[in-house]
Amino acid sequence: MKKKKRPITLLEIMIVIFLIGLIGGVIGYNMKGSLDKGRAFKTEQGMSRIKEILLLQIADGYSMEEVISKPEDYLRNSGLCDNPKKMLRDGWNENYTIEEKKGEIAINSEKLIKYYKDHPKPNDAQ
Repeated sequence: MKKKKRPITLLEIMIVIFLIGLIGGVIGYNMKGSLDKGRAFKTEQGMSRIKEILLLQIADGYSMEEVISKPEDYLRNSGLCDNPKKMLRDGWNENYTIEEKKGEIAINSEKLIKYYKDHPKPNDAQ
C-alpha cells in the first residue's frame, strides 16, 4: 500500500522563514563591525597617502599655505593619484579636513575620530 505524502504546513514554512531571518540578522550585525573596521583602515591609509603626496609638493617648492588651500589641485599635479576628488574622501565618503598645525600638515576625519571614541584601539586602552 502506498503511503500518502504529507504536505508542508504553513506553520513549518513560517518557522523556516523565521530561522532564515534570524541567521541573516546575526550575519548582518557581525558584518557591520567588519565594514566599519575596513572604513577606518581605508581612512588611515588615505590620510597617510595624502599627507605624503602633499609633503612631496611642498618639497618641490610650493608653499604649505598654497598646498593646504587647494589640495585637490596639488594631488592632481603630483601625478600620483588618478582621482583626487575621491582620494580626498574618507572611508565613510566624507571630506577630510586638512590644515596646518605647528608647521605640519594635519589631516583628520570626523568619522574616524568618532569611530575610535566608540571603538578604542587595543593598544590605546589603559
